[in-house]
Amino acid sequence: MAEVMTGTRGAADAGDAVDAVDGAGAAEGRPGTARVPVVPGFARWPVGGSPKAEGKALRTRVPRSAHAALDLDGSRPDAVTAVEESNRGRIPGLAPIRAGRMAATPFAFLRGSAGLMAYDLARTPATGIGAQICGDAHAANFGLYGDARGGLVIDLNDFDETVHGPWEWDLKRLAASLVLAGREAGADEDTCRAAAHDAAGAYRRTMRLLARLPALDAWNAIADEELVSHTDAHDLLGTLERVSEKARANTSGRFAARSTEPTEDGGRRFVDAPPVLRRVPDEEAATVAGALEPYLATLSEDRLPLLARYAVHDVAFRVVGTGSVGTRSYVVLLLDHRGEPLVLQVKEARPSALLPHLATAGFDVPEVAHEGRRVVMGQKRMQVVSDILLGWTTVDGRPFQVRQFRNRKGSVDATALAADQMDDYGRMTGALLARAHAHSADPRLIAGYCGKNGELDEAVATFAVAYADRTEADHAALVAAVRTGRVAAELGV
Repeated sequence: MAEVMTGTRGAADAGDAVDAVDGAGAAEGRPGTARVPVVPGFARWPVGGSPKAEGKALRTRVPRSAHAALDLDGSRPDAVTAVEESNRGRIPGLAPIRAGRMAATPFAFLRGSAGLMAYDLARTPATGIGAQICGDAHAANFGLYGDARGGLVIDLNDFDETVHGPWEWDLKRLAASLVLAGREAGADEDTCRAAAHDAAGAYRRTMRLLARLPALDAWNAIADEELVSHTDAHDLLGTLERVSEKARANTSGRFAARSTEPTEDGGRRFVDAPPVLRRVPDEEAATVAGALEPYLATLSEDRLPLLARYAVHDVAFRVVGTGSVGTRSYVVLLLDHRGEPLVLQVKEARPSALLPHLATAGFDVPEVAHEGRRVVMGQKRMQVVSDILLGWTTVDGRPFQVRQFRNRKGSVDATALAADQMDDYGRMTGALLARAHAHSADPRLIAGYCGKNGELDEAVATFAVAYADRTEADHAALVAAVRTGRVAAELGV
């Protein structure tokens, strides 16, 4: 793909491409020349160079074994300060809920500290190969969701931090999270390390598979029904079936039935359920509802007749996630002519926590016109299938993303997996991550670097164990700050 190059290099200049063609010969169709000039945005022909060889050559500068390194310098912010700094711009009254959730376990701390880990990752070796990365690719950010035809898709499903950056950051965050999830599940250290090792191995093997396929086949490769076989994750079958059953019932209708009540005009309205769900003043509700009009302009026009069949009935504020706690997030209740609900989530889109650290890793820091658009476009670049109602808007001067709420979403609780399922889950998520990266990065380039043997797998596993140890120490520091009263926390919310 033109936008994916080693380091921060851009696509070839369009003029260079045109210069490669004899204009007169092209127009006349003479033998040995192109019939038409090279079209900007498309590849050149004949194909020159070898992305695989280019990727392999990068091993000289950045040996695969170097990815085991975790050298934290003295300038690293302490964990408690990092948590406090990350609360800037969030709703102050929700900070104790966020701290309480992060203090629950080391895995929960990792979920809420993408910025701190980005600081650390920016000081680790990187090949310079760029991709659209999730930025928060931990084990709990993979899951099931519904497609437009009522089926279930499994993929990455959280993109608040997405940017164009080093592919290694996603892989290392996933691997470290698997070690922490395994420890929380009670697995022994060999099992935890194996999960991280297998995630890296599945990523490498999947990238090699994609590199060998025609471009269109690679783009659509590894259908969900083939995922278990491709990753040899057969021990997960029962768990995936149970998650699928729950996901199919996790709908707007079910949420509305539990969270709303009838009104005199035959409609419905939200019911307060503090501290997670609360009704908002009329003026605030009107502002959020009014922001749905410009949201429509961000959708494909063929979606508009569908939404035109729904009426907006109510708006409520709803606390979400772990890392997202404290951001402004609303649920909007829509009803069709039969009174059947559709709930949209209107969620504040803050700047990516990775943004301040890209330059340290040698990547350009992009100018972002609208953070909601960044999230939406990043999601569409990485997922095979995305929410058909995914868009963005602005509410009271702040950027927001808009998406379906409870769109048959479900996820595997990696902290509750049996020991013999941890490596299966690692392989499955590693393969999904490779598929996502290959939509924006040339898989031949990454595959050339990763190679055939397990050298990278070993290095990533070593890093993952070391970073899990670091996260446990960071978590302990937060817990101590909560106990001394430095950090206010609401536990169990």
